[in-house]
Amino acid sequence: MKRIVFIALVAAAASLTLPAAAWAHAALLQTTPVASRIVNTPPKQVLLRYSEPVEPRFAVVSVTNAAGEKQTAGAPSRSPANADTLVIPLKKLAEGWYLVYWRVISVDGHPVRGAFTFAVGPNAGPAPQFVIPSTSETAATPRLVTARWVAFLSLMAAIGLFILRIVVARPVVARVPGTRLRSVTIAFGVASSIALLAIPVYLLLSTAEFALRSFWSFGALFPLIRVSAFGRSWRDLELVLALFVGAAAVAIWLDRPERRQRSIAGVIALVGAVGAAAAALLVPGLAGHAAQTSPRGLSLAFDWFHLVAGSVWLGGLIGLVVLAATLPPRRRVAGLAVCVPRFSNVAFASVIVLIAAGTGSAVQHMPTLASFWQTSYGKALLVKIGLLAAALLLASVNLLRTVPRFKASTARPELGVSAASLLRRLVTGESLLVTGAVLAAAVLTSLPPPSKALASVGGARAHVGPGAVNKVVTQNGYKLAIRVSPNRAAVPNSFQVAISRGGKPVRNANVTVDFAMLDMEMGQQAYHLSETAPGTYGHAAPALVMVGHWGLSFQVEPPGQKPFTVLLVDKANG
Repeated sequence: MKRIVFIALVAAAASLTLPAAAWAHAALLQTTPVASRIVNTPPKQVLLRYSEPVEPRFAVVSVTNAAGEKQTAGAPSRSPANADTLVIPLKKLAEGWYLVYWRVISVDGHPVRGAFTFAVGPNAGPAPQFVIPSTSETAATPRLVTARWVAFLSLMAAIGLFILRIVVARPVVARVPGTRLRSVTIAFGVASSIALLAIPVYLLLSTAEFALRSFWSFGALFPLIRVSAFGRSWRDLELVLALFVGAAAVAIWLDRPERRQRSIAGVIALVGAVGAAAAALLVPGLAGHAAQTSPRGLSLAFDWFHLVAGSVWLGGLIGLVVLAATLPPRRRVAGLAVCVPRFSNVAFASVIVLIAAGTGSAVQHMPTLASFWQTSYGKALLVKIGLLAAALLLASVNLLRTVPRFKASTARPELGVSAASLLRRLVTGESLLVTGAVLAAAVLTSLPPPSKALASVGGARAHVGPGAVNKVVTQNGYKLAIRVSPNRAAVPNSFQVAISRGGKPVRNANVTVDFAMLDMEMGQQAYHLSETAPGTYGHAAPALVMVGHWGLSFQVEPPGQKPFTVLLVDKANG
């Protein structure tokens, strides 16, 4: 156990030396041509610069004219000058307006979509009403969630079963003659086999989903696995898991539980298996939200400890069910009397770690208390917490009722029979609840965490949209008439604010507006509003690049007066 903690601390320290990600998802930071602008010279290519490198083979970028005709001359490629930029070659463009629609996959495996327009002049004419494809997508599809659940469940069960077999239940053989641990070993082998199969299946399903290809297109999918950070991480997980299974099999083969002392070869195999298990539980964090959350080292440490504790608890519960069902009837009570108190101590420590790590992770990912019931991520987290709380309730009954009965069964054998019966029911229910919590976790890790910008929503002056916005608010004695038209995602929008005080327009103010996506963590955009009429400030920009909720923060600096900020929560539809 000390070695596991040491490995986790080393991993966390190493990750602290790596740069923390600024955003959890790929955000479009810059476009060439500039969105919603008119250029006089037809561009030969479109450049899209993101907040992180995106894999061109997963990118879908279409450029169409007003008639819906495609104008791309080739597939997206990575810019040799900037790894964060995609290059899309174009045909020779005529005068008129064009729609650019893009879909990319973030480093953590979440798809992100958006769109914008530009025009070729000088006589481009008015912007047409383009038919824009959906700009919302999720990785939490039933197929992907199920595959991810099976992969995590079998991985955690295999590691927990190994710990139960090689550490917790080992003394049973020496203390209770006629008992064996073969059934637990078989359960470990089954869980390991399922994990070794489920991980590549999930990886292929995810890659097919991201690349918009069939699952059976193996010839096209296998090369894509190697070129994406997500694919390489899950491939590494499969390799590390195979190392763990091999080392664990050797450790079990060398182990002689009837002997109190382990052989030197057995200790070496055990250390290798525990190290491989620790590494295997670190990889999911490197491929998911934890590696994209700042501070990265702390986030990875929370994720790793959470998985370690959950694995020991889940695998141990499954192992206890198997052990209680397969021990010889005459030896069952005596065997459980040895194993149950030992596992209770381990499980208690695991639960403490699980709660502490889960709480730390939730604090990092949930910007507000309301995020728990206002976001899909928060709702999935509440379901997971509820299932774990129910499992903890059963575990507490087990600890307070079953363990004392087993300890007293040496003097009063009749208590052992009832304790074994109660144990079977409680542990079975506990196992099912923890399994359900892993399913909730599979949904949770398939959803984008809430945006940190939600922390400021409590100070919003108004909630507006969908549809055109025409809202009057007051702040610090000023009246602001805010207009957003047409308030639609992926099209140029006009943002205007008329500022007055005491019935008089406020002239020569410095006004900017920040745009923060509230449904997922993305980069913020900011635009300066020019004074177009006395006290009226405006700007046109395709700032609402995605469907969803946006925080519009108007920052006003009146001449010679104290600056102030007005926040609106806006819902933009496609």
